[in-house]
Amino acid sequence: MDTFGQLMAGFSAVLSWENLLLAFIGCVLGMLVGILPGFGPAAAVAILLPVTFALGPVPAIIMLAAILYGASYGGTITAVLLNVPGETSSVATTIDGYQMAKRGRAGAALTIAAIGSFVGCIVGLIGFVVAAPLSRFALAFGPTEFFALTILGLSLVIGLAGKSIVKALISALFGLAIGMVGLDPLTGVPRFTFDQAPLLDGINFIAVVMGLFGVSELLATVDHSSKFGRALPVGKIWPTRTDFRRSVGPILRGAPLGFFFGLLPGSPGAATSFASYAIEKAVSKRKSEFGKGAIEGVAGPETANNSLAIAGMIPLFTLGVPTSATTAILMGAFIVNGLLPGPLLFQNNPDIAWTIIASMFVGNVILLILNIPLVRVWVAFLKTPFPVLFAVVFGFMILGAYTLDGSVFNIGVLLIFGVLGYLMRKIDIPLAPMALTIVLGDLMESNLRRALAISRGDAAVFIESPISLTLLIIAAVAIVASIVGRQLGQRAAARKLLAERADTAVAEEKA
Repeated sequence: MDTFGQLMAGFSAVLSWENLLLAFIGCVLGMLVGILPGFGPAAAVAILLPVTFALGPVPAIIMLAAILYGASYGGTITAVLLNVPGETSSVATTIDGYQMAKRGRAGAALTIAAIGSFVGCIVGLIGFVVAAPLSRFALAFGPTEFFALTILGLSLVIGLAGKSIVKALISALFGLAIGMVGLDPLTGVPRFTFDQAPLLDGINFIAVVMGLFGVSELLATVDHSSKFGRALPVGKIWPTRTDFRRSVGPILRGAPLGFFFGLLPGSPGAATSFASYAIEKAVSKRKSEFGKGAIEGVAGPETANNSLAIAGMIPLFTLGVPTSATTAILMGAFIVNGLLPGPLLFQNNPDIAWTIIASMFVGNVILLILNIPLVRVWVAFLKTPFPVLFAVVFGFMILGAYTLDGSVFNIGVLLIFGVLGYLMRKIDIPLAPMALTIVLGDLMESNLRRALAISRGDAAVFIESPISLTLLIIAAVAIVASIVGRQLGQRAAARKLLAERADTAVAEEKA
């Protein structure tokens, strides 16, 4: 069956009442997650992973994927109404979105954001459909090539480093250490179990990520709880003709920009949104309006943000390489449901792959329909006392950890990694590299050892394979480019700071 036929079969499957219902629930939960300041989609996907055991692989991943792109919509609401981005990729939207809200035009800003988000997602999905057949070229991969592919995936650690590469590497190494607990994947010998029976199967990945991203997010969100209940009024919902006319260009530019950034290793949503904002300000004839409520400053970043959310899943589906903490957790959802994302997914389970892709089209239509009518509901939700929200979500996480295998041990894992994640946030150690290496570490180790066993210990096998050599070179280039780019950015920021201090000194002398 050709690609179009498989996509149509996917649509036929996703339009069943069960899958439609779960796509709807995922969209609503995603929007809800998006409006909680600091509580991102990674935390939500981690918390809901235990639910997937009762749903089956296809319905579960449909719901989790809907949470991922639904959060991109929801993060806009608090960015516009509260000047608090629900997630990092909505930071750029606060600049002009909140100013529009202060002028009584929050409804127009949210509507344009919803339309731009929908267009961005559709462009991302079209690229997804075009790129999916390319996964067949990866079917020639053996242990050598898969090891090189995991090295390429681990090169994302630099892209996800945040302020310090050293701290990112510490996080990554800790993740690798966690992944080594349990039975050796080839010999079955226990390692790092300390004679504790619950550790023979390893530290439960779901409990770990629920703690790292769920509990730590809750603890960190306590700092922002005072901002609940201060939302500005929505005002008139429908934008003017001028708003639509001024938004067409930013939307058409933001969609391909976000798609391109989504394919790059470790591209953060905030950087993509700010890149779109900078482009719109540069090409605009109304530069003076930016920062004061320019509709272009909402349309461009929101379109790019949502296009990136879809494009970021393409490497996961086609190559089995997650590009962010959220997609790493989504990869975990595949694995715990007996599926391996990558080229074998399209070869062995094409019906599942295309049903999930089709669900993204349907989910974005649902989001477009729901986004505006539910805005006033979310405004009312923002007035809910934070202690109530904290208790409900935390209780749900405790229950989810216990139901993983009916063990209190997993509750302890949840709490320990929750506190650890919170402390890591406090000292600016990023969590994403740890999640990435927990997922990729086992694949890297098993393929490394298989490749060396086949070559009888000859490490040259990794550069004798053209595919492996190419992937390793790309990984090296990505690491070097990230380091050089980071250093250039730091130097530019330092020069800007010195120039500002010089200007301030001159102004003080004149005064």
